[in-house]
Amino acid sequence: MPIEILMPALSPTMEEGTLSSWLVKEGDTVSSGDVIAEIETDKATMEVEAVDEGTIGKTLVEEGSEGVKVNAVIALLLEEGEDASSLEGYEAGGAKGAPKAPVTPEPAKPEGGAFQSSEKSAPDQSSAASAKSATSEGGRIKASPLARRLAADAGLDLASIEGSGPYGRIVKRDIEAAKDKPASALKAEAAPSSNTSAAQEPAVEIDADEPLARYGISADRYELKKADGITKISAKRLSESFRDVPHFPLNVDCNIDGLLKFRKQINDKAPEGVKVSVNDILIKASGLALKMVPEANASWIEDGRIAMHKHADVSVAVAIEGGLITPIIADADQKGLSQISKEMKDLATRARDRKLKPEEYQGGTFSLSNLGMFGVKSFASILNPPQGMIMSVGAGEERPVVIDGALAKATVMTVTLTCDHRVVDGATGAKWLQAFKGFVEDPMTMLM
Repeated sequence: MPIEILMPALSPTMEEGTLSSWLVKEGDTVSSGDVIAEIETDKATMEVEAVDEGTIGKTLVEEGSEGVKVNAVIALLLEEGEDASSLEGYEAGGAKGAPKAPVTPEPAKPEGGAFQSSEKSAPDQSSAASAKSATSEGGRIKASPLARRLAADAGLDLASIEGSGPYGRIVKRDIEAAKDKPASALKAEAAPSSNTSAAQEPAVEIDADEPLARYGISADRYELKKADGITKISAKRLSESFRDVPHFPLNVDCNIDGLLKFRKQINDKAPEGVKVSVNDILIKASGLALKMVPEANASWIEDGRIAMHKHADVSVAVAIEGGLITPIIADADQKGLSQISKEMKDLATRARDRKLKPEEYQGGTFSLSNLGMFGVKSFASILNPPQGMIMSVGAGEERPVVIDGALAKATVMTVTLTCDHRVVDGATGAKWLQAFKGFVEDPMTMLM
């Protein structure tokens, strides 16, 4: 019986993607771990590896197909001893690219990302139960050779791991996901929740020819264009964040004359090819402030608990075609400015090319968005769940200030901190801003 190759979930929030290209063709022989296709998600283009060995019998989804649902059958793999005759009369989920089983949202689970909520897609309970039974069918645990080797190296018990591959097979991503979790939690986490029927928003009926007619705008007054994946997913998750998270802004003015002088001194002595930006210094200052005020480095969990983060991982908003993405500078408090500068340049370049890995833009504990280079004086950003805070940075500009009772001139930058009131109240947010402002106005203290 042919093995179904399914559209994989390449990130926790992925619901659908674009099959941008096949790297194999019908008749090619593949082994476990071979790269067979490229999938474009809402944030990046990623490679897909084969889980099983065999021959590509038939590709069911053409290159360039958009909106292919997670778990849709995209190709059929012939096992050893099978030939094209095994495909006669074979139906995989009905139509090309249709999902094999219904896809329903799981309960929200905290996850960081580029202005993302924590909703993700997974098979329904009957599909999960089928996968679970298939994993241990006949007393034999189904796992790919690569997964078995990785599990043995990590000392993991395959029986405690739920498979997400075809027919419940345990694959590489399952082993990687299990490494940082206690064994007792693996099965419990993989089990479907009883609360899978989350309330859905009522569908809005839209006229395909005149979608703005109900607002009194006729079709001849505008042109329509198709939104790409990034724009659609950002619109959905920004709406969820703005609607569901009780947030409030705090703002403060920072005198950055000392910072600009400090930056010049750093760059005069930096290695060739390294040029530290103001944003790099703000990333470092943010990380140090998170460590100085650890109660501000927190996330709200929907079951009523609060996650207190141990690391200062700063997500930095980067504009890309079609939207925003937030690559992460992990452990920003522990890194030097030249290292932060190198990492940020690399991440921003690969973000614009859509070559980031999910772990490079998901999982931050705090976000920073800087529009100062566009001349924006101040603004307030929408929170990036499950993070508790996001800081918006405006342009540095010369303003009149009072110093020691006398009127003077200084370069001033306004920053606005948006806080999730469930975990960061006004006093905590103000305390964090005080620490951040101290590092910005006296940057030498960051080196102590």
